[in-house]
Amino acid sequence: MNSNARFTVSTLVSGLALALCAFSAQALDADAAKALARQNNCLKCHAVDKDKDGPAFKKVAEKYKGKADAEKRLMEHLTSGEKAKFPDGHEEEHKVVKTSPPKDMEQVKNLVQWVLAQ
Repeated sequence: MNSNARFTVSTLVSGLALALCAFSAQALDADAAKALARQNNCLKCHAVDKDKDGPAFKKVAEKYKGKADAEKRLMEHLTSGEKAKFPDGHEEEHKVVKTSPPKDMEQVKNLVQWVLAQ
C-alpha cells in the first residue's frame, strides 16, 4: 500500500471513530434523563449513589453490567408497572414512567441509558 492509500485509510478510520464518539455523546442526554427522573419522582425512592427505598442507580448499573438485555429489561420495568420489592420485604407496583408526549419510548430509553451509565 502506498503512502497516499495509508493516509486515506487512516483518515477514514479516524473520522469513523470521531463520528462514533459524537453519536455516543448525542445518544445519551443526561440532563433530559435527570429531568424525567425528577418529573416522575424517581428520586423519592432512588438516588444515584445511595440506597433509599429503592436501590441506588449505581447498584442497578452494576447489577445489569454486561447483560445484553439490560436496556430492554429496565425499559419493561419502568413502563409495565410490575412489582418492585422493598427492603422490608413488601412489594408494590412500580410507578410507570410518564413522558410528554405520552409513551415516548425514546425518553424512557434515554433515562434507562443514563441509569446504566452510573
